[in-house]
Amino acid sequence: MKQVIAIIGLGILAAAFSMFITNSEPEINTSMEEEKKFSVSSSAFLDRGFIPSQYTCDGTRTMNPPLMISNPPEGTRSFVLIMDDPDIPQEVKESRGIEVFDHWVMYGIPADTTIINEGESVGVSGLNGAGNEGYTGPCPPPEYEPTEHRYFFTLYALSGSLQFAQAPTKAEVEAAMHTMILGEATLIGRYDRK
Repeated sequence: MKQVIAIIGLGILAAAFSMFITNSEPEINTSMEEEKKFSVSSSAFLDRGFIPSQYTCDGTRTMNPPLMISNPPEGTRSFVLIMDDPDIPQEVKESRGIEVFDHWVMYGIPADTTIINEGESVGVSGLNGAGNEGYTGPCPPPEYEPTEHRYFFTLYALSGSLQFAQAPTKAEVEAAMHTMILGEATLIGRYDRK
């Protein structure tokens, strides 16, 4: 009888150990997957952190922050980068007929790009919300709520390359790339001038 109890006890112990091993494996795989995930980041600020003022209208306004690109999807031939602000005041939305303000539209970024340095343009500039080519920094008006705005840096990996006869708007870039998107990654920065 003692042998039967010992065998049952060993069986329960083995089953518990097996469950522990089985439950541990997905965590290891998940963390490995996260390390290989397509991403865009910055050495100047953390995701959802505050953008330093030198990259805003309180600094040079036209100097973009440094960005790093990691683990693009297989088959990537180029990137598109769009930075926009969905937190613009309702008055601006109504007067301009827009929902977001486009701060930066860049396409034709080479597929082997891993770093976009501070103040550097590595692709072809599209038109920002002010109708100009290139980057324009965060500048939330402190007299309107919310005074803190979010800025979405969205990087798209494309299976091809885009070409335009003249500088395109964000909407034109989005329309041209929608069948080529292999993946997207987003970095969010915040800024408050109050």
